[in-house]
Amino acid sequence: MLKDSFGRVATDLRVSLTDKCNLRCTYCMPPEGLDWLPNAQLLTADEIVRLVTIGVERLGITEVRYTGGEPLLRRELVDIVARTAALRPRPQVSLTTNGIGLAKLAQPLAEAGLDRVNVSLDTLDRETFKRLAHRDRFEDVIAGLEAADRAGLRPVKVNAVLMRGLNEHEAVPLLRFCLERGYELRFIEQMPLDAQHGWSRADMVTADEILALLQAEVDLCADDLEERGSAPAERFLVEGGPARVGVIGSVTRPFCGACDRVRLTADGQIRNCLFAREESDLKVALRGGASDEELAERWIAAVRGKRAGHGIDDPSFLQPARPMSAIGG
Repeated sequence: MLKDSFGRVATDLRVSLTDKCNLRCTYCMPPEGLDWLPNAQLLTADEIVRLVTIGVERLGITEVRYTGGEPLLRRELVDIVARTAALRPRPQVSLTTNGIGLAKLAQPLAEAGLDRVNVSLDTLDRETFKRLAHRDRFEDVIAGLEAADRAGLRPVKVNAVLMRGLNEHEAVPLLRFCLERGYELRFIEQMPLDAQHGWSRADMVTADEILALLQAEVDLCADDLEERGSAPAERFLVEGGPARVGVIGSVTRPFCGACDRVRLTADGQIRNCLFAREESDLKVALRGGASDEELAERWIAAVRGKRAGHGIDDPSFLQPARPMSAIGG
């Protein structure tokens, strides 16, 4: 098992397929983009599948989430998903995406074995989308959501980040949009993972504020029907249910004590926490001829050193050197 010194067991693997992205969202990167990793530094499809296989067959991984950057930019994505879904025991296979290109790929991905998708959508206004993402691709995201639903990639989850002075007034419209279409909405607090290192707590719309915005117009009650467990979202019944909305308070309501996630970056680094400043290199060992057993031992050691929490409220907290696009969500 991938067990840390506090007794937490990692069963949820987030795998970044690329650091590249075709949007420039302000809370992630500057308008001009970033210096992308050279292709030679990225894990190949075979290397990704080998490491995922070790995680599933040897280390107890039960869910594999492919992320980026933007994972739909990875040419071998459908093949990687198919090979992951063919593993035994079969893990749940999901994808976090900005939705651009999903209109064409949703059905092939579903046929390859993808179980569900999370799609980022922060606004329902095209002009706000352009201001936020520095790209005019709003209609592509909507088309991607619709295609995912048609392909049966359910529940289709929508991830939304509210930003003060930009889109916080859209909390209820986003919720109603998702309810009307059967999507599951998750609001996520803006986290200190931007490449510009410009995040500030004062500018962040907190979980409490998000709930207040929703409750001003919608009846919410805590969902007591299931154990939250390691799920990052606090879930609330909308108007008595069965529809639900989630709020992920990564900063103000941390869930580190129940975290079951571990991350593999596109260049083969194991990160035992989203906010970790240390990484463990599997790529060099893999390309140096290490056996599956040796790679598993390195992975176990990397998770064993996981800290108790992300420490954002600690005065000594330092933002990770890598931005979200280079870590994987």
